[in-house]
Amino acid sequence: MCSEESVVDVYLLSENRLLCEALSRVLAAKSHLRVVGSAPFSKDTVADIVTTSPDVLLFDSLTTALSTDDLVPSLRRTIPNLKVLLFGMDCDEEKFLLAVHRGIVGYVLKDASARELADAIHAVSRGEAVCPPILCRALFERVARAGEWQPGLQVRKHLGLTRREQQLIQLVSQGLTNKEIGSQLFLSEQTIKNHLRRMLRKIGATDRLEAVELCRAQGFWT
Repeated sequence: MCSEESVVDVYLLSENRLLCEALSRVLAAKSHLRVVGSAPFSKDTVADIVTTSPDVLLFDSLTTALSTDDLVPSLRRTIPNLKVLLFGMDCDEEKFLLAVHRGIVGYVLKDASARELADAIHAVSRGEAVCPPILCRALFERVARAGEWQPGLQVRKHLGLTRREQQLIQLVSQGLTNKEIGSQLFLSEQTIKNHLRRMLRKIGATDRLEAVELCRAQGFWT
C-alpha cells in the first residue's frame, strides 16, 4: 500500500490521443505521481500494463474498461495491488454501480479538475475508495437490497453451488429470463447460459424448474 509521500505509478488508458498526451503531462507535473505508460486500449496495451505493473490504472471510458467480463478482475489478479479508477464519467447510477460491481474503486466525474483527479489517484493508491457524493446513496441502496436475501447453508453443503450459482438460482426462481438475469448480475446473456448449464449438470436437474424445486427441497429458501 502506498503512503501519501510515496511515488504512485500511473498507467493511463484513453482512446483520445490528444487527451492522453495532455493528461500525461499534467499528471507528471503533480507531486508524487509518475506516468509509466499511456495508450489506447488493445491486447498489446494489456500486456504493457502487466509489464509496467502500475499502482493505479486510469480509464476514461466505462465501455473500454469493461470490454470483457473479466478484464478488470484479471488485471487485479495479475497485479494484486492494482487500483482501477475511471475518470471523466457521467453522473449515471447504473454506470457507477456497474463499475463498482466489476472491481473499480475510483469513479471521478467529468467536471473534476486536474487537482481533484490527482487527489483521487492518491486516495485509491492508499486503499481508499473514491465515490462521488451524489452517487453514494445509489450504492447504499443497492447493498441494502442485496442484503435482503442470504443463500441457505444447505445449498452450499449438499448441492455445492458457488456464490454465483446461488445468485443465479435465486433469480431463476423469480421467473427472470437469461437476459434479465444478465442485466441484474452485469453479465452477458451467453455467460448466464453457460453458468446455468453447468449448474444444472452439477445438481442433476434437467431444466430450470427442476433446479428450483431441488434447491427448495434442500432448504435454499427459509
